[in-house]
Amino acid sequence: MSVPSREELPSLPRDEEGPVFKEPWEAQAFAMTLRLYDGGHFTWPEWAACLAEEIEAAQQAGDPDLGDTYYQHWLKALEKIVARKGLLSAEELSRRKDAWDRAAHATPHGEPIELGPDD
Repeated sequence: MSVPSREELPSLPRDEEGPVFKEPWEAQAFAMTLRLYDGGHFTWPEWAACLAEEIEAAQQAGDPDLGDTYYQHWLKALEKIVARKGLLSAEELSRRKDAWDRAAHATPHGEPIELGPDD
């Protein structure tokens, strides 16, 4: 499978050089999505529909859609499609989110966040 074309990525923030990420977690969420797609866990139309659902739900809830919340929607869509496809249970997803949260709070600013073997 190949990386989706620019036209297939709905309103992805980008400049002339490619996707623009404000925070490392945004790039990581993007990379995880492409890795799961490349692994055949979902089709690109399935992903685009899931992301569109999240963006639409956020807009209906009052998100002004200024682009600053795009990757929050991306991450929610990623969590949703992972659950829909049964790639992680809700319990496992919650455990991993908690582990990342603990690791992020314990990591000095500017250092990479790493999970331990028990996480």
